Amino acid sequence: MAQVRIAPWSEDDLALLRRLNAPEVRAHTGGSETDEQVVSRHERYARFSGTGKGCMFTVVLPDGEKVGSVGYWERQWRGEPVYEMGWAVLPEHQGRGLATEAVRAVVAAARDRRTRRWAHAYPSVGNPASNAVCRKAGFTLLGEIDFEYPPGEYMRSNDWRLDLRAPAERAGV
Repeated sequence: MAQVRIAPWSEDDLALLRRLNAPEVRAHTGGSETDEQVVSRHERYARFSGTGKGCMFTVVLPDGEKVGSVGYWERQWRGEPVYEMGWAVLPEHQGRGLATEAVRAVVAAARDRRTRRWAHAYPSVGNPASNAVCRKAGFTLLGEIDFEYPPGEYMRSNDWRLDLRAPAERAGV
């Protein structure tokens, strides 16, 4: 039985995003944001799924509790159109494989779109948990890079790539 499902981000998910803005969750992604930034991010997430450029989802437990976020979005990477993927899980739910399961579900959603060959994730080299999610979800480590996030700041990241055209079982998903 699945531990989680993903559900498209909705107007009702602002409280979850505020909880995900905790310093321990945002430690590897530029730190906590102001409430104004969180509200703006929430508004982008809520209207994003209708744009055709990707989708943000909540990570939902079988009992309906929302415990994280996961998503994919279009970007150009080294001159090629790709999907970037990102995720976050509330601290009290980390370490149980929920992020890996949610990433596998979002990979399937991106694969079904059939618009990009590659999905990338760029976790900080100092974030062993997110790097493990990439490995367990079937991504291939391409190496370390300097990645701009948040805008205007660079962090040392790993560049993980997954072939969305490969059959799911071959891609590790």
